[in-house]
Amino acid sequence: MSSNLQTAMEGLIAVFHSYSGKEGDKYKLSKAELKNLLQGELAELLAASKDPMVVDKIMSDLDENQDGEVDFQEFVVLVAALAVACNEFFVDYDKGCKKCKEEDPAAEKV
Repeated sequence: MSSNLQTAMEGLIAVFHSYSGKEGDKYKLSKAELKNLLQGELAELLAASKDPMVVDKIMSDLDENQDGEVDFQEFVVLVAALAVACNEFFVDYDKGCKKCKEEDPAAEKV
């Protein structure tokens, strides 16, 4: 039986490879493949950005070796950054909820 972390890693690898290799190198994401991955897996986050150049900016930020593609290591940087941002959001949210409850005990009933 796999641990939660092992299952998460397997899922991350599977997602990457389900989008990579449709064009060009099967171990890298082209810009079009990265866009498809973002739309397929992170549609809500992508839609929240009002910047029409968001995929270009993500591609530029991730493509550390400037080869025009995103390899698995570069992709993991994106996932890690998103995980950190989500964790920070929920930590801040929890702190805000606790503060509201301390200031207004009736808020617990909401």
